[in-house]
Amino acid sequence: MGISERKLRQKQELRQNILVEARRLMKEEGCAAISIRKIADAIEYSAPVVYEHFENKDALLKEFVKEGFGMLAEYVGKAADEMEYPSAQLEAIGQAYWNFAFEHKEHYQLMFGLGMPSCETVREVEEVQRFTSVLYAPLTTILEQHGKKENAVLKLHSYWSMLHGLVSINLMSTDASKQEMNQLVLKDMISVFIKGLGG
Repeated sequence: MGISERKLRQKQELRQNILVEARRLMKEEGCAAISIRKIADAIEYSAPVVYEHFENKDALLKEFVKEGFGMLAEYVGKAADEMEYPSAQLEAIGQAYWNFAFEHKEHYQLMFGLGMPSCETVREVEEVQRFTSVLYAPLTTILEQHGKKENAVLKLHSYWSMLHGLVSINLMSTDASKQEMNQLVLKDMISVFIKGLGG
């Protein structure tokens, strides 16, 4: 291995170490605890070395947002692929979305810390695009099957907003006894939405 290849590998390993430590801080202490100085101390490098990889804390957090949407796209994509009919795909997507949010709370809260991603973000960030594409496919199929002229993008945002709203309300709750009721609410909400599409 040449010197340039070794340097590139070391640079990639250091970047990965930075992300691992930031992820640990996020999981153990929350997003607010993440700082370039803390990460530098933990990996035993100076802060300027960390800044060579991430311009600031926001740049580091954006990396986690991308990572989170990549994971979410994988969750919902796998769920949708297991179902044949678009209405069943929407149901599976809704359940997978819920599962992801509660299995990866820190990531989810970080992903939506500034609200729903804008249309510009959806276009620019590949991971967000992948996620919205999974939602978009069964929605458009159902609308086309029923000869409806509704804006599929509007329906996508409506569905996503409903899921996010229900998840957000329940992320703040510590009452585990409501889990069964929450699942009934989730299923009812998705069912009503699908009927509204004509499915």
